[in-house]
Amino acid sequence: MAFTRKDAQHDQILLFCVMLCVAIGNTGLQSVLPAIGRTIGLPDALIAIAFSLSALLWALVAPFWARRLDDRRAKPMILIGMAGFTLSMTICALALTAGVKGWISAGLAFIFFVIGRGFYGGFGAAAPPAAQAMVVAGTSRGNRTAALSLLASAFGLGTIIGPALAPFFVLPFVGLAGPLYAFAFLGIAMLIVVQMRLPQGMGTGRGAAASDPVIGYEPSDESAIALDPAPGTARVAMFDPRIRPWIIAGLVSGHAQAIAGQTMAFLVIDRLANSPREAQPLIGMVLMAGAGAALLAQWGIIPRLRMQPPSMVIWGSIMAAAGGAGCAVAHDLHALAIAFAIASLGFGFLRPGFTAGASLAVQEQAQGVVAGHVTAVNGLCFVLGPSIGIGLYQIGQPLPYLLCASVMAALAVYCHVALGRPARQG
Repeated sequence: MAFTRKDAQHDQILLFCVMLCVAIGNTGLQSVLPAIGRTIGLPDALIAIAFSLSALLWALVAPFWARRLDDRRAKPMILIGMAGFTLSMTICALALTAGVKGWISAGLAFIFFVIGRGFYGGFGAAAPPAAQAMVVAGTSRGNRTAALSLLASAFGLGTIIGPALAPFFVLPFVGLAGPLYAFAFLGIAMLIVVQMRLPQGMGTGRGAAASDPVIGYEPSDESAIALDPAPGTARVAMFDPRIRPWIIAGLVSGHAQAIAGQTMAFLVIDRLANSPREAQPLIGMVLMAGAGAALLAQWGIIPRLRMQPPSMVIWGSIMAAAGGAGCAVAHDLHALAIAFAIASLGFGFLRPGFTAGASLAVQEQAQGVVAGHVTAVNGLCFVLGPSIGIGLYQIGQPLPYLLCASVMAALAVYCHVALGRPARQG
């Protein structure tokens, strides 16, 4: 059964909400975990390791989930991903509550927290390729860049909502772990909605799965994409020459974003606050400023200017470099929020830019393989990125942001050479 325009738009809204829920939970966790770690006496490096291990597992299993994607498995994979997210939040909440209350040692709380994050890394990776494939099934090739920006904006919006909601759920008994319980309940609610309202198949009109780890809107019959691993399906290596510049752009920018984002809460605590609990609303303000800038790029600038992937990655790299340098020298709330917003504006161009560029670089039969590569890249960036950032931060507070600025400036030059001038291709 083929999608109608109305059906596709309804499903795209629901899938947008799935990605939004995950983003709210993860960024909300990111905003409170440094304060919790400081409260129970966990070294900052262990906080980074917890995210890195989860990201490593995500990167390892993402290709597995992408290969299993077909018309019958799309909805079950979304449900698996959301269940992994919900179970992860629940285990992490219980572990951190027990640690804060002194029921278990900080080391044991950390072990249980890592186990909880493992459920997200192992099973959460099932949802993005499936959700994005269902939307791309209703998106024409010509609309894909704008569609990818729309999906990426779910993460940007979640980055605003998560830190904004987190302080309201710092409750008397559970304390700083309260937001994690709220996000777990949100995951349960989303599981119920997906089960009841999302159709079983992707509606390609021929029973074949359509897939691409990106998001779209404005459905079109042109967008039916064969994703089954049938004879003749294209095989594309991660560093295939057609997608190599886009994969490099994704890896470099993703690591820079992970370094800057994972250290920001610690920077706010150390530069702007007297205690971890006092820093919580300030952390939320800085992260919200960054997320708002990313949304400005994805909801405003990209669609209005009809920017194409080469322009997005080049200009995004330049802005991220400028913002990273600003974070290194900012010493008050306003300066830090503005600098982080500029960096996030650049990253707001980069994520949909490299995703759309990789998708458009190959034929439709290769979209499933590229989907797995893009999903894996997004996870790989958080394997070493947080640890590198925290390690440099412990040597000197400005170092993570100076590294971010340097590599993004180099990426801008590389993309200019590899992809051409923005004026020509963007």
